[in-house]
Amino acid sequence: MNSILHPLYFAVSWVMVTFHTLLGLILGKSSHESLKWTLSIVLLVVLIRVVLIPLFVKQIKSQRAMTALQPKMKEIQKKHKDDRQKQSEEMMKLYKEHKTNPLASCLPLLAQAPIFFALFRVLSGVAHNTSYVPNILTPALLSTAHDAKFLGAPIANSFLSHPILPSATTKIVTICLIVFMSATTFSTQRQLMVKGMPKMDSSNNMMAQQQKIMLYVFPVIFAVSGVNFPIGVLIYWSTTNLWTFGQQYYVIKRNPTPGSPAYEELQRKRATSGVISQNPEGMTESNREAAEKAEKEAQQSRQRQQPKKKKPRK
Repeated sequence: MNSILHPLYFAVSWVMVTFHTLLGLILGKSSHESLKWTLSIVLLVVLIRVVLIPLFVKQIKSQRAMTALQPKMKEIQKKHKDDRQKQSEEMMKLYKEHKTNPLASCLPLLAQAPIFFALFRVLSGVAHNTSYVPNILTPALLSTAHDAKFLGAPIANSFLSHPILPSATTKIVTICLIVFMSATTFSTQRQLMVKGMPKMDSSNNMMAQQQKIMLYVFPVIFAVSGVNFPIGVLIYWSTTNLWTFGQQYYVIKRNPTPGSPAYEELQRKRATSGVISQNPEGMTESNREAAEKAEKEAQQSRQRQQPKKKKPRK
């Protein structure tokens, strides 16, 4: 297994050591080792997420395509409600016709899984003074990584396995990171459901039900499994959660899904400022009327503010 995953161990180790070396030029070659290794993990996240931006764009397009297909999916469910096999066949045919895939929304998560596992193995090796790539993570670097700490807890320790002292600090820091990781996962998912998805009836909306399951299941999974991860892996996942939250916030704010609350809010702001879109695709009739009403009120307000011309005296 290690021989198959060796290229990943090599890549993760090389990136971390490279960042560690570059940070040494700023922070000092033989000082601030804990900070340098912690920042190396954070910069590893930044690099991976920048590389994954095309996948994120594909994820957004897939989510919006799935949203647009909801009416047709409901028709299929209603038409073949007594035949599950036929319903599945028609659904797959629909996805193929519109070149979309419901699993595309999981692509960034799935793409990070091998990196996540490789970092887990590398840090587990560091905890036991073992390097999977000794030509990259040399004995001298391994020693500094072994002693590196985050808030007083060794980054190679985990809640259940803490060969490096102090163990009590490790448990406290691990619990704090798990709580933070679960909270950011929940917040990101809730942000998407509240602001980024069109208003639909969730009782028979497959996508809405899927998002609701993810809202509660993912944080629980992270909370339960987090006790097995080294602190360095928890730092990685907490950082990637922050990136996801910020990236999603930017998209919802600047380029929201048509029909979503964020989209309607953006249209109202444009109407108020007099810069409403000529073709507000995805807006319902009531929302369009509200936007036009807001625009008229803004015009009336501007007219009231204009000073009246004085009549010339005779």
